[in-house]
Amino acid sequence: MRTALNSPFSPGSDSIPEVWAGRTAQLSDWRDVVRPRRIAGLPERGRTILGEAGLGKSTLVRRIARDAAAAGDWTTQQLRVPSGADPLKIVATAILKLADQAGLPTSRERRIKDALSRVQAVAASGISLSLRQQEGPEPYTVLTALLVEVGRAAIARGDVMVLIHVDEVQNITDENALSQLLIALGDALVHEEEITAPGGVRVLRSLPIAVYLTGLPDFADMAGSRTGATFARRFKTTLLEAIADDDLVSALQPFIIEGWPVPDDLGGITRVHMEPTSVAAIVELCCGEPFLFQLAGEQAWYAGSTDVITRAQVLVGWKAARAEAATHVERILDRLPKRERDFVQAMAERPAQERTLTRIAQDMGFAKATDAGPTSQRLDSVRGIIERGKPYTFRHRAVEAYLTSDWPSVD
Repeated sequence: MRTALNSPFSPGSDSIPEVWAGRTAQLSDWRDVVRPRRIAGLPERGRTILGEAGLGKSTLVRRIARDAAAAGDWTTQQLRVPSGADPLKIVATAILKLADQAGLPTSRERRIKDALSRVQAVAASGISLSLRQQEGPEPYTVLTALLVEVGRAAIARGDVMVLIHVDEVQNITDENALSQLLIALGDALVHEEEITAPGGVRVLRSLPIAVYLTGLPDFADMAGSRTGATFARRFKTTLLEAIADDDLVSALQPFIIEGWPVPDDLGGITRVHMEPTSVAAIVELCCGEPFLFQLAGEQAWYAGSTDVITRAQVLVGWKAARAEAATHVERILDRLPKRERDFVQAMAERPAQERTLTRIAQDMGFAKATDAGPTSQRLDSVRGIIERGKPYTFRHRAVEAYLTSDWPSVD
């Protein structure tokens, strides 16, 4: 009954899992703010979704893009930027596909043909030295020009959005490439088109274009230091945190109430249920991490073949997953600079009520609490691992569990 072919859990694949948990604020932001405002011609910033690995950044925007495509919008695929790759080539190729979707290649207008030919050159050569030495505008300006044309086509179509998703943006380490990409996308977002409103009045409106950037928290420093206030004005940044336990319970509630539908051996449909204690075990083990939630659910699914997932099966499945869970958290800790790693280690070794900046700084060997202040600020506002308060607390619950308990081991 329960097999690898019918599991509704999908850990770490960037695919949209069937069992979806949380992120209602971000989904609502797209549905109730970004899309309606841009469709109406009102200005709205792009969105930057950042967070540590495993928090579901890419999956979240893939879910938004899927919903957008279902509504008839024009969307790019997930444009993942590998380390060392030219982001302008990747984005230019995607924009050409959008232009084809908008019917621009068949246009007889000279400006569109010129924009298409120049973007095709960018898609082939990127921002290489040879391209920059050619006559004509810089690559970012031709990307912007074609995006504007695609936006105009969306206006003409009516009630259609253009959605662009660039992933792994922290891998864009070339300052020139990052600057050109952000300016190209930002210029398209702030472009205003003159149209004729009812009554013959000429007015300006924004293009129906939305841009989502996803990546690790490091990108906030990269973009801020290289583009300054321009980036902050044109993109709104969200730092993802762990999913609340109530949202995880709600995601698993269908297993308790009506059961999860799967094909039976007779060509019909049967249902897999969970005991309430099974749901509680999965929620406790995953510490609010979307990746660990999917991993715990998947392994519980594989731990038996009956129509009921028991707590014992959840624990058996987790034992098979705990090495991967530990590696997941270790990878997050290994990415931290030494001072930040030392800070969270010192914080974890203190009892919860004694986690103050003064005592943590003393444990780190600093003479003054202010010496550890910038480190605590980065761990809070940039990385989302701790929360400064009285006392300090962990926002990243899996990191806390790893450093302060036997987790991910279970009896």
